[in-house]
Amino acid sequence: MKERSKKKLSDKVPFFFSLQLKYAMSYLAILAVVLMLLNTYPVLASQELQFTSKRDALKNQTAVMASALMELEVPAADQVARVMTKLDNRDLDRILVTDSSGLVLYDSLEQVEDGEERPCRYALLQEVVSALRGNDVFWTSFENGRFVSVASAPIIYRGVTTGAICVYEVDAAQGALLVSLQQNLRTISIIIALTALLLSALFSRVMTGRISALLKAIRIVGEGEYGHRLNPAGRDELAHLAEEFNQLTDRLQTTEEVRRRFVADASHELKTPLAAIRLLTDSIEQNPQMDQDTVRDFVGDIGEEAQRLTRITEHLLLLTRLDSQREVEAHPVEVNQVIQRAVSMLTPVADSAGVTLKTDLRPGIVILCTEDEYYQVCFNLIENAIKYNRPEGQVVISTVRDSDQMVMEVADTGLGIPEEDMPKVFNRFYRVDKARSRAAGGTGLGLSIVRDTVRRHGGWVSVRRRHPEGSVFAVGFPLYEAPEKGADEL
Repeated sequence: MKERSKKKLSDKVPFFFSLQLKYAMSYLAILAVVLMLLNTYPVLASQELQFTSKRDALKNQTAVMASALMELEVPAADQVARVMTKLDNRDLDRILVTDSSGLVLYDSLEQVEDGEERPCRYALLQEVVSALRGNDVFWTSFENGRFVSVASAPIIYRGVTTGAICVYEVDAAQGALLVSLQQNLRTISIIIALTALLLSALFSRVMTGRISALLKAIRIVGEGEYGHRLNPAGRDELAHLAEEFNQLTDRLQTTEEVRRRFVADASHELKTPLAAIRLLTDSIEQNPQMDQDTVRDFVGDIGEEAQRLTRITEHLLLLTRLDSQREVEAHPVEVNQVIQRAVSMLTPVADSAGVTLKTDLRPGIVILCTEDEYYQVCFNLIENAIKYNRPEGQVVISTVRDSDQMVMEVADTGLGIPEEDMPKVFNRFYRVDKARSRAAGGTGLGLSIVRDTVRRHGGWVSVRRRHPEGSVFAVGFPLYEAPEKGADEL
């Protein structure tokens, strides 16, 4: 079992299933989305801005040239050439002018000398055909690091399309700027990605390191080392979790100490009557010539020890039930009736001990409890007051209303309890005077039963010295107020 526990304690989560990798991957996934947007949106926005700028510029230039050619009723090649020569078209890479049939009248890429006949050539281009149909055309694209733009417009003379003009522009300078922007963004993205990779690995390692420390601490505590503690660092949720873990281990350690002490005390308390019974029975068996009076005395002692063993067992079972029960079906209990019943049951015990029982009960007090459990509280307190009293002493049981609660006090005239022992008298198996407690037949569990029972019903219990002598045990319960009847129930 120990080998298995050590193996489990030393096991490590595989890296591919670890939280460190998951944290790092989540950071990188978010970073990848951000870098993707960084590398696409600025480029697309710049392209769209250039497209808009090119469209407006080329359309204006095309409109100006078309307006200049509108004065020609029937465009001729030499007339078109003279008009185009007068216009400033140095920014354009090509200008193409055709007549209404698509015959090329002017092409800035062709060098035709004066007197030389222009070759007969038709411009079978989509943008020219569309312009001859009376439509304005524009398109642009970004190819091989350049902006290629085309614009065409019809030439209209008195409502009749007499030709078409088409201009072309290839802008390598703006394309180079866009390519440079892409490269810069790519370089920045690589630097950010490497930096984020290192930081995410560092942060995830720090984060998962604290979680691993918590997991290791849980395993250590699971092995029974309740003294192990974590050192909370920071003010985040993990620090609060470490503090909660330390508080939990404190409670576990306290519970374990109480359990061990309880088991040790219970074993000791049960061993004492069993040892006495074994000693007495051995004495009877080893002395066959023992006279009947001695045997009768030994048998009586065995019966007393058996009764004591029975009381201890019953009290242990009752405490076990109190520990295991969480919900209680309580109901209104009339306090005075239960106290009077307990006093009646204990009057013979008080008479035999020479103790007088007195009551000072306020009428009409009702609490929310169970009658049996409240009877157990009253019986244990009054019985203790009788057992640890002096001859010709007295026990006074009183009840009072205090705001929204009922307080019952049981005062005796015994030797009292030292101040240093008062906080401990409600602990299980604790006795102020062990020899006297055993002689009185006590088990050391009665006051523990009182405390646990009272707390389960939202009450409290305390003890204080009584002047000039004795002790006063006080028990408080919330008062029960009956619900008011409605008008239809009156």
